Amino acid sequence: MTSRERVRTIFAGQAADRCGFWMGNPHGETWPLYLAHFGMADAAALRRLLGDDLNWICPEWSCYHHPDGAPMWTMGAHDADGRWRPAFADCEDVDTVEAHPWPNLDYLDFSSTLAELDAAGETYRASGMWTCFFHVVADMFGMENYFVKMYTHPEVVEAVTRKVCEFYLEANTRYFALAGERVDAFFFGNDFGTQLDLLVSPASFDQFIMPWFRRFTDLGHAHGYQVMLHSCGAIHKVIERLIDAGVDALHPLQARAADMDAATLARDFKGRIAFLGGIDTQELLVHGTPEDIRADVARVKALLGPALVISPSHEALLPNVPAENVRAMAEAARE
Repeated sequence: MTSRERVRTIFAGQAADRCGFWMGNPHGETWPLYLAHFGMADAAALRRLLGDDLNWICPEWSCYHHPDGAPMWTMGAHDADGRWRPAFADCEDVDTVEAHPWPNLDYLDFSSTLAELDAAGETYRASGMWTCFFHVVADMFGMENYFVKMYTHPEVVEAVTRKVCEFYLEANTRYFALAGERVDAFFFGNDFGTQLDLLVSPASFDQFIMPWFRRFTDLGHAHGYQVMLHSCGAIHKVIERLIDAGVDALHPLQARAADMDAATLARDFKGRIAFLGGIDTQELLVHGTPEDIRADVARVKALLGPALVISPSHEALLPNVPAENVRAMAEAARE
């Protein structure tokens, strides 16, 4: 099997020749250390060496070109005293939401991302706008204020969420029309959990997040793509909802978060969703030996396989994760 065929098969819940492997998306400060350690010229060469099956190609951070250089999202501004004020910190009416300078779809240009897709080879292509609507809305209110306004001014929260999500829906629609079959999965991310629990109650999740989440999932499937969700934290309480919405693969399985360990996930959800991640980056990959890593990969494979892509429990590997532990993870994944 090619890497592309392998991951497609895994995310479809079918038997592949082996489980998959993705080293993740190491932090910018980590790449030079890994390239020097392995003697590789660039990231693509290192991924080939490690047998990486997945290529994450996201247009979000390169596609928006405002003629004046303004960012995609106007999150707020500094006041006269230099203090940051989120855009909707004091907002109590929908008219203020409508008057906000929202991004212009005409400033989108996906040409550089399409070129990356053309050069992706036979790796599985996870793509789409990052579509982090939960985070964008939280930043526009200020996180604590966002959660409070869900109760005090739900109509304002819903209005801001609608503006953000409508932009992402149309941006993705335009991108997918251009990308076509060059993309395998719509991969988007919203961190719904802390180390211990959801950031919002299940009731608030159902009211403010889930309706839009379903629309994004439906959009991916309507274009013939599998759907991958990234959500850090303890999100066990809503995984059933995510499965019902049609998510094909869940990432990154934050191994030390409450009820996100491989044994619990296997007990409750195995066979109904594919898994991507699960190898702990908080302690194991930082402090463990290569032998420890190999043993844990074997354990996670036994619990969550075969619908599994082995990967770190957070994709942005930091410089404190030894290169040899990444090699051990890759080798054990391919065994």
